[in-house]
Amino acid sequence: MTETAGELLNVVDVEATCWAGDPPAGAVSEIIEIGLTVVDLRAGERVSRHGVLVRPERSVVSEFCTELTGLTQEQVDGGISFAEACRLLAARYAAGRRPWASWGDYDRHQFTRQCGATGTPYPFGQRHTNAKLVFTQAYGLRRRPGMAQALRVAGLPLEGRHHRGEDDAWNIAALVLDLARQSAWPAAGPGPVPAAVTPGAEPAGTVPPGAGPLAAGAPAATPPAAAGESASASS
Repeated sequence: MTETAGELLNVVDVEATCWAGDPPAGAVSEIIEIGLTVVDLRAGERVSRHGVLVRPERSVVSEFCTELTGLTQEQVDGGISFAEACRLLAARYAAGRRPWASWGDYDRHQFTRQCGATGTPYPFGQRHTNAKLVFTQAYGLRRRPGMAQALRVAGLPLEGRHHRGEDDAWNIAALVLDLARQSAWPAAGPGPVPAAVTPGAEPAGTVPPGAGPLAAGAPAATPPAAAGESASASS
């Protein structure tokens, strides 16, 4: 089936190494899990869910991080490299062509920082939507809620474990569909999402210095099934 522009949306949530206080000397926060749910906006349903474990190179999973996410160092050691994960996003999930959303701008900024630091091509296109901001505006809230609070506001269940990327992406996708049913979700046009939707220091999809984007629509060989990847279609 040919994908219609704006029909499918990637909802992305990442987990990264973290600490109760300051990071240890020489350590930096790195992505250790990428959760992705594909949403069919036209059909109004979550199509599939995916989880990719990513092996950190300049940090280790702390006890605090394990308590928060449930992920252990042993688990992420079995993941794939960050560069491989970005290639996977581009090749298998059409990240360069398909619009995407996250809860807030943290995920986008973390990819921007890590791509710049590692010289990895930025996998996403320019059509990013800050779902937290859209939800706040649609519900007339005075403060921007966390994902779990937003689910309560919308009367939706929290499915799975909070702070696991795959589960959080699935739940954020439910919030996106809630907004779409209210006609509050912005239409995906051919260019960047308007600044009113994603305010920030740099425009959505900004390419880090020294890390050219994986061109939208550029041919890319689909990598073999990654050791750190798990996926399951929604029922």
